[in-house]
Amino acid sequence: MFGDVATLMKRMGIKTRKVEALSVVIKTPEGELRISDPDVTVFEVKGQEVYQITGKTESGDVDLVCEKTGASPEEARKALEECGGDIAEAILRLTEKKV
Repeated sequence: MFGDVATLMKRMGIKTRKVEALSVVIKTPEGELRISDPDVTVFEVKGQEVYQITGKTESGDVDLVCEKTGASPEEARKALEECGGDIAEAILRLTEKKV
């Protein structure tokens, strides 16, 4: 009915572009929210840029590993990376190091 979305947005004066991002970090008062393998699209509307970010958040996994092992966020993140994101394996690895 309206054609494809890109054509419609162009008619409305909305420009879009992709950003080739490797990761996205959002800093909050509670800590960092990391988004791995993000898909980032920028929409320019009336001179303002709006970012749409999709991907997998890492913060929850890191927080859980820290809580269960007492490790720092950096240690937990490194263990998760070494274990391919396997939370249980990261917890075991960090727990064995402390014994």
